[in-house]
Amino acid sequence: MAITAQDVNKLRTMTGAGMMDCKKALTEADGDFEKAIEILRKKGQKVSASRSDRDAKEGSVFIKTSNDNKEAVLIALNCETDFVAKNEEFQTLGDAIAIVAFEKKPANVEALMAEKLGNLTVLEKITELVGKIGEKIEVSEYVRMTGEAVVPYIHVGSKLGVLVSLKGVNGKDVTEAGKDVGMQIAAMNPVAVDETTVDKTIIEKELEIAKAQIIAEGKPENMVEKIAEGKLKRFYKDNTLVHQAFVKDNSKTVAQYLDGVTKGLTVAEFKRVTIG
Repeated sequence: MAITAQDVNKLRTMTGAGMMDCKKALTEADGDFEKAIEILRKKGQKVSASRSDRDAKEGSVFIKTSNDNKEAVLIALNCETDFVAKNEEFQTLGDAIAIVAFEKKPANVEALMAEKLGNLTVLEKITELVGKIGEKIEVSEYVRMTGEAVVPYIHVGSKLGVLVSLKGVNGKDVTEAGKDVGMQIAAMNPVAVDETTVDKTIIEKELEIAKAQIIAEGKPENMVEKIAEGKLKRFYKDNTLVHQAFVKDNSKTVAQYLDGVTKGLTVAEFKRVTIG
């Protein structure tokens, strides 16, 4: 497969790696960008964690929560331009779909599309607005979350939304703490709550990358496994929510911050949704 200058530049934008390194990685990966990113990481290149936010589609996230803060839904409504995303009719439709999702509790996006919104289904309402505005509009994500306390966070611009379920609330109002953690998730994009909830495929990939780096550094073969496990622990510290340094006070972890709010308070689950 021929690798174009446009391909190389795209990978550079995604990763921040050098031009020649990007070209070699794309050639080795036969043009597959995700494989090329893995190749760069294995060779020790620093890859930007924010690459997924490049070339994002437009739209907004919408959230509806229960009065007792024990349940919430989040939907991502996509469109083609930021101009439409800010359109009053688009925003009104997004709010209305979030309310339908909250009240009707559909199983997935497909079921949500079949729910009634006034005299029409949600899908028909979207189609109606598409006909008026002339842009593609679709619900790309729908998340429902329940818990002792479910706190929403919408980042400035409404293109990134977070739901955080907290446990160990002990009857206290933990809204402010939940929003702080939501901001943490928005900013740091953790892969899981802690090391016990990291997907096995992520662990396998990180170990593979770590071992490739260690071997490339010329470390003794009998030390590879031990050093790789150390790198994995560092990965957990940097990339799992409760072990990350708290963004508003780097002297403590997120776990320590929450425990200071009320003893035993921690995160049960979270969901981070971005437009694009």
